[in-house]
Amino acid sequence: MNIKSILVTGGAGFIGTNFVYYMLKKHPEISIINLDKLTYAGNVENLDTLKDDPRHEFVQGDICDRALVGRLVQRADAIVNFAAETHVDRSIVDAGDFIRTDVEGTFCLLQASLEHGIKRFVQISTDEVYGDAGDTPSLETDELMPRSPYAASKTGADRLAFSYWATHGLPVIVTRCSNNLGPFQYPEKLIPLFVTNAIDNLQVPVYGSGRNTRDWIFVDDHCSAVDTILHAGDEYNGEVFNIGSGNEYSVLQITGEIFKLLNKPDSLIKHVEDRLGHVKRHAVNTEKIRKTFGWKPAADFESAIKKTVDWYVNNEPWWRRIKEKNKDYKAFMEEYYKNR
Repeated sequence: MNIKSILVTGGAGFIGTNFVYYMLKKHPEISIINLDKLTYAGNVENLDTLKDDPRHEFVQGDICDRALVGRLVQRADAIVNFAAETHVDRSIVDAGDFIRTDVEGTFCLLQASLEHGIKRFVQISTDEVYGDAGDTPSLETDELMPRSPYAASKTGADRLAFSYWATHGLPVIVTRCSNNLGPFQYPEKLIPLFVTNAIDNLQVPVYGSGRNTRDWIFVDDHCSAVDTILHAGDEYNGEVFNIGSGNEYSVLQITGEIFKLLNKPDSLIKHVEDRLGHVKRHAVNTEKIRKTFGWKPAADFESAIKKTVDWYVNNEPWWRRIKEKNKDYKAFMEEYYKNR
């Protein structure tokens, strides 16, 4: 598929930032329009090294702004929609922003894509839509049973995107990825929170028993999978593809790996009250994307976790500005964990 210009939404967030860097490095012929609202988790500093790159244009704005979205979509061949409210804990406290951004925002992008003849729309969904994986990793055909308001909002966006293919023939492909690790992740999420707390010899809050498991994938491997799907033929429109690495680890195992790399004691672990609706296991079956495109992750877990920990060690000013000066971060963490 001949794609020269991509509208990347949420491109100042964790995965979006890494995707922008990945695409500009791999595809010198591609230009990117990067639309991000810069909510608490969006950080334009992530993109500082791209200031002089003419292939990258940053636009601060909301995907729910239909006029703005329409103007930007007109200039793009394809859309990759990373923009979303993503933190499960925050969705439990207040789900409103999740419904607005994840569902209404996706609608605005889809409608503009339909009006302006976009060549490919990649909806970035999540394995959270499946709910608990149970005894076997989730298949693309499994029932969707979201267990948090975040997961429900992503399920709505996921199926809304599919409906624009089924109803209007819009060239949509949906991806459902497992948990990502890597640089630029906002330090309220498990790995960056635990790494940065451990660096400061602060306790790390482990929900319940800590035995809940997730499939972890290095963010660059997620980016390579999305790149593959972005350039897939039209015969794959309307399809859903799981993305994952098959590296399942519990919270306690992840914590152990972090402590080992940082030479920290297990005494920093603090078991706290479990999260409401906490899913015991997230894991996806990735046979479809591997067989269809020959894609597979390049990073093993050991190298991925080391690269991730090293990035936070070497980029202390980045996360200290958030943890020590970001009022939203401090307010949420103090309120959410005060009785745990």
